[in-house]
Amino acid sequence: MTTADPQTYIFPLNTVLFPGGVLPLKIFEQRYIEMTKVCISEARPFGVCLIKEGRETGTPAVPQDIGCLARIAHWDMPQLGVFHLQVEGLQRFRILSSTVEKNGLISAAIERLENDSEVAPQETLCSEVLKAIIEKIGADHFPSPHRFDDAAWIGYRLSEVLPISLDLKQQLLRMTDPQARLSELGKILSAQGLRS
Repeated sequence: MTTADPQTYIFPLNTVLFPGGVLPLKIFEQRYIEMTKVCISEARPFGVCLIKEGRETGTPAVPQDIGCLARIAHWDMPQLGVFHLQVEGLQRFRILSSTVEKNGLISAAIERLENDSEVAPQETLCSEVLKAIIEKIGADHFPSPHRFDDAAWIGYRLSEVLPISLDLKQQLLRMTDPQARLSELGKILSAQGLRS
């Protein structure tokens, strides 16, 4: 079951945000400063989508149709006209229709996609590799609580940190079955010579 939302601001970026993920952003373009002010004052999420065509700055880029809602967890304005944001990924969504406003900001009608249900991972290689990565990089670089009993959480965190293409990350975000996502990640790890 999906629910229709009111209009949502879309922020096309050269990155893929996953539910539960953390993303630092530096906001300096006027249209996104306006978006940020509204989202802060109304405690409203915005949508992060990978760019399909175009660039992050200048003419509005064409976003992928599947993205992730982002909540502003922390913000700072170190100088006039620049926001530093820390955002958290909330939930996947699909763009149903969109319009570009006069200021270049994209506003879209979206439907939220159901969060993956919490299921125990069947793919052990993925959880072993993620544990090793967290141990090496440091637990504080990963959102807590760490849920190694949740296939969706493992899949999202691995998708974020593995050195894979943005197109592949987008494909993994698009997948609705957490076990299928882990299976795909397991194949990628096996191709790198890793074995459970």
